[in-house]
Amino acid sequence: MAASSRKNLGYFFVKDAHTTKMVLCESAIDAVSFLVLYPMYLAISTSGATPNPAWLKSFSNNGYDIYCGFDSDETGEGIAKKMIALHPTIRRLRPGKHDWNEVLISKSKR
Repeated sequence: MAASSRKNLGYFFVKDAHTTKMVLCESAIDAVSFLVLYPMYLAISTSGATPNPAWLKSFSNNGYDIYCGFDSDETGEGIAKKMIALHPTIRRLRPGKHDWNEVLISKSKR
């Protein structure tokens, strides 16, 4: 991100055309990896682990089932807890590896 960027105002997303489920990821590569694994979702990168991005309410107000798919590390777990405390309808969706890109890579090696 560029110096003085306001990342809580922006995001990157990829999605299926007719989905009502979305997952929040920390990075764009994780969002793309998640979508390859689960193409029926909207996958959004928050450009880092943030518990309350400014745009999140608009998705919950539009009927999306929202999952926090942040990394399986101390930062990801901590921010996920904060996010769920602020937005109790959000559920945790934890990657089976450190992040969704590692999950995708491990599946492609089979």
